Formats: sequence, C-alpha cells, structure tokens
Amino acid sequence: MIAPSLSLPSFLLPTQGSDQPAVSERAEKSAASRREALHDAELVRRFNAGEESVFVEIMTRHRERIFAIALSLLRNRADAEEIAQDTFIRAHRALPRFRGDSSLATWLHRIVVNLARNRYWYFFRRRRHATVSLDCALTDDSSVTFADVVATDAPTPARAAANGEFSALVTACMEKLDARHREILRHRNLLNRSYEEIASALGINVGTVKSRIARARANLRSLIAKTCPEFDDDAAPSDWFETNRATGRVSTAAA
Repeated sequence: MIAPSLSLPSFLLPTQGSDQPAVSERAEKSAASRREALHDAELVRRFNAGEESVFVEIMTRHRERIFAIALSLLRNRADAEEIAQDTFIRAHRALPRFRGDSSLATWLHRIVVNLARNRYWYFFRRRRHATVSLDCALTDDSSVTFADVVATDAPTPARAAANGEFSALVTACMEKLDARHREILRHRNLLNRSYEEIASALGINVGTVKSRIARARANLRSLIAKTCPEFDDDAAPSDWFETNRATGRVSTAAA
C-alpha cells in the first residue's frame, strides 16, 4: 500500500543551503546602513559648522520614511504630513545638541514617533465621546444613512464590541511592558519591519531581535492573563472572545 504524500507548509521545509544568500543579503544591508549613517554624520557636522543649506539634503534623504512612520501611526495623510513637517522643524532646532549617540535616522525616528503619539492621544481624548448613530442621514437633504454605506461584511455589533474590548486590553497591557519590549513590538507589529530593519534601527543583531520579540510577546500574554484571570495564558487571543448567537451577547471563551 502506498502511503499518501503529505505537503508541508513552506516555512517547515528545510532550507538546504539557502542560508548563504540570506547571509550575504544581510551583510549588504548592514554595510549600506553603515554608509548611510556615516553620510548623515557628515551632514550633521557640516550643518553644525554653519552650512545650513545641507539641512535640505537631510530632509530629502529622510522625508519619505518619516512620513511613512507618521502615516502608519495616525492613518491620516493630512495629519502625517503635518507631523513630518513638525519633525524636521524640531530636528532643525535641536540638531546643534545632537550628540551622535545613535544614528541620525534613529534620532529622527524617535522624534516622529513621539509627535505622532502625542497627536493620537490629543484627538483620542477629545473624540472618544463623540458618537453618531448609523441611522443618521449623511446630509440634511438626503435620505441615505450611514448604515447604507457600511459594507455588508462588517463584523456584527457584538463582535465589534469584543474586538474593541480586546484592543483596549492589549493597549493597556502594552503600556505596562518594559520600554525595550514595547519598542520592539511596535517595530515588528505596528510598523511591519523585518528583523534586519529592526536590528539596524536599534543597533542590535538579528538574533537579539528575535529573542527579544519572543520574550516581549510572552510577557504581553502574561500581562493580559493577569489583568483578566479568566483567560488562559496559553490560549490564542482569538479564542478569548466569542459571540453567543442565542443571546447576541459577547462572552469569554473561558466562561
């Protein structure tokens, strides 16, 4: 009898000699990052020596990435554009005090993240109580309601409430994490950066990035389970909430 063949997922298959190209690619990226950092350091030196025109080149080199970071955090192009401009305004003022403890790219990254975070919480505090009924008309002279333009495959109100509750729980627990763990999860999960990009931004090796992400995720799961003891620390987050179809209420899987 011939045994049926099994098809393994690609990530479980052996690499069989594919490590060398990956190592070479990482080395090339690392060398490129060092060259970029050295060029930025020279621009900073020239700016602080009185050559203010080089700041235009600094903006040109980093504007696209700064805007992308702001957009990923705020999800609004107008706000992201404003935050990107504010980042370079702050950088221009503070550049004479830049000590070079980190690369210029990392320094600018910290500025834009802080500004975007402040902008997010500013609007959150002012809009969190603002609600509009789905039955409201879009305009005064139209009978079309907000509910009419909502996609039909949207989650049910119960599921949306569960998702919102879980998101708030994760956000609260993220704030309790060690600063290094919180930062590395933001790089990986929010900015969707590769291990190599994270390693370059934080000045650590790829192995450290992977182990730190694993520890950060384990600590986050423990914090969530401690905050809500009815949840199993080993359970997947998607298993923690489920909709009771009979009542339409949201209940925990552990209940």
